[in-house]
Amino acid sequence: MPYFTLVFLVFLTLSVLARLWLARRHFNHVSQHRDHVPSEFADSISLADHQKAADYTTTRTRFGMLELLVDSAILLAWTLGGGLNAIDTLWQSFGLGPIGTGAAVMISILLVMGLLDLPFSLYRTFVIEVRFGFNRTTLKMFITDLAKGAALFAILGIPLILLVLWLMQTTGDYWWLYVWIAWTGFGLLISWAYPTLIAPLFNRFTPLENESLKQRIQALLQRSGFQSKGVFVMDGSRRSSHGNAYFTGLGRNKRIVFFDTLINKLSHEQIESVLAHELGHFKRKHVIKGLILSVIYSLLALILLAWLMKQDWFYSNLGVTTPSVHIALMLFIMVGPVFSFFIQPLLTWWSRKHEFEADEFAAQQTDAGNLVTALVSLYKENANTLTPDPLHSAVYDSHPPASVRIAHLNALSHAH
Repeated sequence: MPYFTLVFLVFLTLSVLARLWLARRHFNHVSQHRDHVPSEFADSISLADHQKAADYTTTRTRFGMLELLVDSAILLAWTLGGGLNAIDTLWQSFGLGPIGTGAAVMISILLVMGLLDLPFSLYRTFVIEVRFGFNRTTLKMFITDLAKGAALFAILGIPLILLVLWLMQTTGDYWWLYVWIAWTGFGLLISWAYPTLIAPLFNRFTPLENESLKQRIQALLQRSGFQSKGVFVMDGSRRSSHGNAYFTGLGRNKRIVFFDTLINKLSHEQIESVLAHELGHFKRKHVIKGLILSVIYSLLALILLAWLMKQDWFYSNLGVTTPSVHIALMLFIMVGPVFSFFIQPLLTWWSRKHEFEADEFAAQQTDAGNLVTALVSLYKENANTLTPDPLHSAVYDSHPPASVRIAHLNALSHAH
């Protein structure tokens, strides 16, 4: 067996076994703690709500295990099974030239990947989310969202693919630098345009109307030195009963967005505390740090790809007979996650560090007790398990477990 084929299979097997083992641990841990609400939440979350969260978590975990196995089999079919090679050979026969052929191959593969994922997306939305009372998406809305996503891909994604392939083909050995600049610029442009041009295609955003809440929020923004284009309420309830809040945009095009489901479920004091947490990410420069990490990561990935493109074994050992720029790019996109999975715990740790820092900022600006009650309400309404497996959580969960986060906030409250 060729050397890199063996390396790929070993890492794929290890990553799949590790994910399945973690999922099984998580499933068992949540199931074992299903019949008892943790003592720190006993006064705020009923046993029925706790059990609903446990069942929701175990159902999604079991489904995720199936999805992982299918995705892994599909990856093997694309690579060692010859799927990529077959599509590439088909389009090569049309004589479209390097860039035209590359774009056709990549678009075809992405389309097939989207179609293969469609049954899972439908099951998550119309079976799991319906079973637990969260889904409000209609089939018509689901299809409309798919159509809008396809249109956005045609308008933004296809030109980007053509640009990247053109740069890779025409700019010599340092193509990775030009692609990196183009990719970074595109990402910044999308981040800037998302609040006003893209997000409104899928949801309705209306300015916050409640005057007393607006005044409370404006006072917090002034204390924090945060400038934005306004505070908006999003009609998240059209698709789901889950609640959330987030910042979006760059520069002066920043927006603060609350789901209407969150606005309707939390008090003004709780909403202020949730916003203070989000502002903590801004004040502690987490967004900038994340952007810098992403930029560095993409640069290193492109440099690695530039080296791999020149290695014949990278193609032949992964089931491709004819080396090309576009096939190297697709192989890298598909195979990369098999290896990058093993740095996931480090990224999770980094994200959790930021969450703790944001909570600390919120405790300085508002009553930490309000954030505690807000989080408990959100855990309950979103059916987030209170008893995740610690190891599974350390690998995957960008936020600390509920008990750890609440304990940290209570300590901050007593300190202040």
